[in-house]
Amino acid sequence: MTTSRRQFFGQAAAVSAGVALSAPAAEALANGAAPDAPGLVEVAFKVNGERQKLSLDPRVTLLDALRERLGLVGTKKGCDRGQCGACTVHVDDRRVLSCLTLTATLQGKEVTTIEGIAHGDELHPVQRAFIDHDGFQCGFCTSGQIMSAVKVVEEREVRTDDQIREAMSGNICRCGAYPNILEAIKQAKES
Repeated sequence: MTTSRRQFFGQAAAVSAGVALSAPAAEALANGAAPDAPGLVEVAFKVNGERQKLSLDPRVTLLDALRERLGLVGTKKGCDRGQCGACTVHVDDRRVLSCLTLTATLQGKEVTTIEGIAHGDELHPVQRAFIDHDGFQCGFCTSGQIMSAVKVVEEREVRTDDQIREAMSGNICRCGAYPNILEAIKQAKES
């Protein structure tokens, strides 16, 4: 294998730049300071009624911020493509898929997760109905199902079984607990 003079100098320059640029970062870490991170944004918003202020990459999704930065792991990462509904949360009282929502867009907004819908030790009526009707099997989709169901219960125009199914169609249950989920939502709507 032969290396041209141009390739040699190009590779040497790349290695030298890597060594030179890593020294300040290593020194900052040794001093306990985080290296400068260009492109970070600060976002202040509420999660389950508590003020949060995060400094993060603008590409971080709400799902990742909730789970990895705030330790709220009740919201599940299913498909990470907005197709299954497992990551459903409420933002300013609307259902959203947290895997498709950039945290940087939430400045001043209010987020509610599955951890925030109960009142102390008293479960939300939808949570209670899911338990009463065994509206879950493996439980992986349950938090997203419940967060969607909370909004379906609040929607007065959703009354019939078909309307409930349509309103919940963005939430997939691979175990097939749909009949029980439907009954749970109907019970919660009646209470």
